[in-house]
Amino acid sequence: MNYFDLPLRKIISIGESLSKKLESAGIKTIGDVLFYFPIRYDDLTKLKDIKDVRLGEEVVLKGKILQLSHSKTFKKNIFITEALVSDNTGSIRVIWFNQPYLKNVLREGGEYYFFGKIYFDKKSLYLSTPFFEEVKDKQKYFDKIFPVYKEIKNLPSRQIANLVKKTIEKIPELKDYLPDFILEREGYLKLKDAFEKIHFPSSVKEAELAIERFKFEQVFSIILLTLKIKYKISRQIAPVIKPDIDLIKKFLSTLNFNLTLAQKKAIWIILKDLEKPRPMNRLLEGDVGSGKTVVALTCALNCIKQGYQVAFMVPTEVLAKQHFKTAAKLFADFGVNIGLLTGREDKFISEKLKNQEIEISERKLLQKTEKGEIDILIGTHTLIQDKVKFARLGFIILDEQHRFGVEQRAKLAKSPIRENGKILIPHLLSMTATPIPRTLALTIYGDLDVVLLDQLPEGRKKVVTKVFSNKDKEKALEIVKEEVLKGNQCFVICPRIEEKEKKEMELVSVNEEYEFLKKRFPKFNIAKIHSKLKKTEKEKIMQDFRDGNIDILVSTSVVEVGVDIPKATCILIENAERFGLAQLHQFRGRVGRSDLQSFCLLITDKKSLKTLQRIKAILESKNSFELAEKDLQIRGPGDFIGKKQSGMPDIAMQALSDRKLVEKAREYAKELLEKDLHLKNYPYLRSKLVELAKKIHFE
Repeated sequence: MNYFDLPLRKIISIGESLSKKLESAGIKTIGDVLFYFPIRYDDLTKLKDIKDVRLGEEVVLKGKILQLSHSKTFKKNIFITEALVSDNTGSIRVIWFNQPYLKNVLREGGEYYFFGKIYFDKKSLYLSTPFFEEVKDKQKYFDKIFPVYKEIKNLPSRQIANLVKKTIEKIPELKDYLPDFILEREGYLKLKDAFEKIHFPSSVKEAELAIERFKFEQVFSIILLTLKIKYKISRQIAPVIKPDIDLIKKFLSTLNFNLTLAQKKAIWIILKDLEKPRPMNRLLEGDVGSGKTVVALTCALNCIKQGYQVAFMVPTEVLAKQHFKTAAKLFADFGVNIGLLTGREDKFISEKLKNQEIEISERKLLQKTEKGEIDILIGTHTLIQDKVKFARLGFIILDEQHRFGVEQRAKLAKSPIRENGKILIPHLLSMTATPIPRTLALTIYGDLDVVLLDQLPEGRKKVVTKVFSNKDKEKALEIVKEEVLKGNQCFVICPRIEEKEKKEMELVSVNEEYEFLKKRFPKFNIAKIHSKLKKTEKEKIMQDFRDGNIDILVSTSVVEVGVDIPKATCILIENAERFGLAQLHQFRGRVGRSDLQSFCLLITDKKSLKTLQRIKAILESKNSFELAEKDLQIRGPGDFIGKKQSGMPDIAMQALSDRKLVEKAREYAKELLEKDLHLKNYPYLRSKLVELAKKIHFE
């Protein structure tokens, strides 16, 4: 067993109560404690003279208690301890609230260090509820850089620090994950030394050195993992599917629009991938409305006409139905049998049936698929169920689920093609409308080859984005009114469903906005949709909206990834500060799906730095790829990959924003794999990657 996976009790004694508190935060092992890094450091080495303190600053003071009093407030019965503390330059009041035990701890005439924040009341400046320690020959806390940890329920930061200190004192010299040649070349700290310095540095510089080492280690490990996956895939065998140029030309000539140069280039790149005897593992990245679906279906048709089946998996039933209808329309003249499998509604289209949609039982649809009578099966996660089997699956398309590619390819290919004693692995194309910053493309998406669609189809106009305060909301509503009177439709996005959370009363809810808009626009057809509605209700509302029976649809973020509504030309987003850039970009992508001028109206009163940066970015960015880089700078990578779901530590999240570090780690990873592909000479690093693969997954 890895040393870090040993129970904490193996090296230090901890009581039942403390053990339960730690377990509630997922801390059970030696590694859990050692990798519970500080969220910041308090520099308790820099003393300030009392005469120099300023309102709002955090300070370290050293002084003698001249006066000390304890009292309770009359109305709220709050226990107050107040001291007058003096140094050679002046004096200041120090106040503690609701800490009655201080009666037995503090004493008049005693000299103490204090660390806290300066406030002001009607009388004067004062130091509020500071951390303190009596002056001694050797200080336990002061005169040091002190770590501050994210507090665990009923377990304050200082107690966590003591636990970490005991753990570090007990651990032996540790075998390092990082190869010696990297440690020596970069001058990185050895592992145990790095743990000591990240938790208890003697200077800010020491902490920075330790942080840099762990950031590199995390990114290096992730890149190694993805590169190894890429190599593993490259050693497998896939069906060789040659491009049928005449077929492609004929198919493209039937379209009622011209492809962009970017679409043509993407089709050619994918067709050349399909021609190789190694499985394609490609990510098609393009803005909302850039035409990813037609690129994927063009390549799918090429596979189908050479005797292979295609699986097309999407995240929602609504999208599955939309792609089913799109495929039926585009393949109408090409004799393609299309299946729709969603778990609730299953359909079948065949040339023999004059391309009519026929409802079919799931059992019959699965039988047809297994016999090879279905050329392309479109569906949701139902496609990866054990009961779904293909006869000759050659091509898998995943929409907005690229990080599940390896796992789902395996599940979809559970009935692989066998030819000449060889098992053929299907090719994989993932699609995303979420732009991926360069650093993430090199790390967590490192096993995927990326092709970009960086042009919008002809005739599309750039969506006009405007920002309004709540005071000016009426101006935004006038734009909504004008669009509806033109015969167009509008989305209104709200951050929550109901107006009941007291602490968030300033947030607009779907229910209250719906009632407000019904009164404001009594002649318009207005509907609302949110996650609490039954699936059938949501689908009916979306169908009515798509059919033009609804003028304004009030919604939560359920429309972030959704259907194509060409007549939707306006989206109004309440409390825009509550959404990240990627989400705002996805919302904006719900409009501008035709040659009509469209509008994105952001309502916000918040003036925080992050909000202003976000709004500025969405107004100024030339394209979604530039926007993605700015989003990464503002918020960090957590929102791109789902930090909570990914299992990645905070320090890895920080590292993924550091482009230079990522590029350096990638070069080292490639260098190492060239020397020792299977890491035979690096058993500790190999075991770390095994554990990493279990703990980390990306969305």
